[in-house]
This record gives sequence, structure tokens and C-alpha cells, in this order.
Amino acid sequence: MVITKKPEWIRVKGVDERVLKEMKALLDRYHLHTVCESAVCPNMGSCFKAGTATFMILGNICTRNCAFCGVATGKPLDPDPEEPENVALASRDLKLKHVVVTSVTRDDLPDGGAGQFAKTIAAINRILPEATTDVLIPDLKASIDNLKIVIDARPDILAHNLETVPRLYLAMRQGASYENSLQVLANSKKLNPDVCTKSGVMLGVGEKREEVIGVMRDLSSVGCDFLTIGQYLRPAAENLEVTEFITPEAFEEYRVLGYEMGFRYVASSPFVRSSFHAEEALKAIGYCHTPAN
Repeated sequence: MVITKKPEWIRVKGVDERVLKEMKALLDRYHLHTVCESAVCPNMGSCFKAGTATFMILGNICTRNCAFCGVATGKPLDPDPEEPENVALASRDLKLKHVVVTSVTRDDLPDGGAGQFAKTIAAINRILPEATTDVLIPDLKASIDNLKIVIDARPDILAHNLETVPRLYLAMRQGASYENSLQVLANSKKLNPDVCTKSGVMLGVGEKREEVIGVMRDLSSVGCDFLTIGQYLRPAAENLEVTEFITPEAFEEYRVLGYEMGFRYVASSPFVRSSFHAEEALKAIGYCHTPAN
């Protein structure tokens, strides 16, 4: 049975106004953005209440226009040279032990924004040496040289989301390539096998079960360590419509199958996102972080 009407298990709690005001004050102080707000994440309320957020670097304007994403599209500003330090300072103020950083796609930059990621990781390692880092990167113009810039900064987790099945890329991820995205994860392991890799997939946009399993097999074949699977929720009226709400039971089946395929950690449920409770993956595998020198 295909469920197209929002079911009982899809219930998003609003953001506490006091919590939102405090978080926005912190972000404004350091001139920072979060993907929580820009992408209209359903977990924003619970994350902000817990005193955590996913920082979005390189501004809040993307050079691509993916049909599923709520981030604004247009001509971005030049990268802010103070942004890496400000991310680290905000993380310190929030007392974060696991810092998650993502970005808009910056096809206008020669390195795709890789240098800004590396500087941000370095700043976090300097100011919060005990904290682990988790970077969710764009495809960096499909350049292994650009990817090496990020890998050489030694994040604890290098994430890049495939987002959907190959058949739906043209409709969902304009300007992206399934093969290029898969290669980002494969090349990450080639550049440094010790860096944990992660990828995420959204369901409910017209994919078939066998296609999802095919994506999982592809990720397993390139040594991807962590897998996240969640329900796509439409950020705004202009975005792609939800075609189906996947049941919690189906998500659980994918979770079990993921472990059978060899993933070291699998999070699969309606509200799972790549950055939501991201530290749980490292805890699950008994990861030991080496503080920066």
C-alpha cells in the first residue's frame, strides 16, 4: 500500500521561541548560517533545544537548484575569511563535542569550497582539540585534488550524500552525477582509509525498493562506513512533492539489511538526517579520536 497522506508518525514539533532566539543570537554574533534553518530541517526544534546545530559554511546561497532542497539558489558572495574561526568559536560556546559542518555547493570556486572546509576543520581542531569533526561536503566539482584538500585536514567523518537512486537524479539533483557522487566516497577511502565515510538517502520521491537496495550495495562496494536513510519532507511549495510516506517498518527493514551488507552503522527511520545525532555513529563503532597537536 502506498501512503500519500501524511501519517501519524510524521509529526514535527515546533521550535521553542526562547531556544530559537538564543541560537539565532549566537549565529548572528558570529555571522554564521545553519542548514537547519536554510533547508527547513524537521529536526531543527529538537537540535536547537539540545544546544547543537549543523553549520553551513560558504554562505547560504547555492550555485545549484536541486528540486528537493530548500536552500536559496543564486550568485553567492565571496567566502568569508573569518568563517572557519567563527565556526570553531561558536562550537566552543555551544560546548560541542561533535561538530557537524556542511555547505552550499560552490561551483563558482576553483576548489569547490574545499579550502574553506580544510580551514574550518583546522580551526575546530585548534580551538576544540577534543571534539570530533563531521563534514558533509558537496561533490567539489568531481575533482580528486579538491577532495584531497579536505581529506588531508583529517576530519573524523567525511560525508557525501547520494540522496536518491540513479533514475531520479535528473529530476532531483540537477548538475549532479550519481557516478561522480559515488566516486567521491570511493576516492575518500583511497586517499585515507582511516577517515570514516558516510552517505545518506531520502525516500518517498518515487524510488522502488530494489533501487534503494541497489544504492546500498553501491555504497557498500566503495567501503562506505555509515549509512543514513530518512523520509523526504517537502521544504516549500516550489520543491518536489512527496509521492509516498515510508512506514517505520520498512525503514527498519532497510536498517537490518544495511548491517547485513556490512555497514558499520546504519540509521534508518522517518526523521533521520545525515547530521541528526551524527555522533552516534562514532560511538557505535567505539571510535577513538586523536586530539589535534
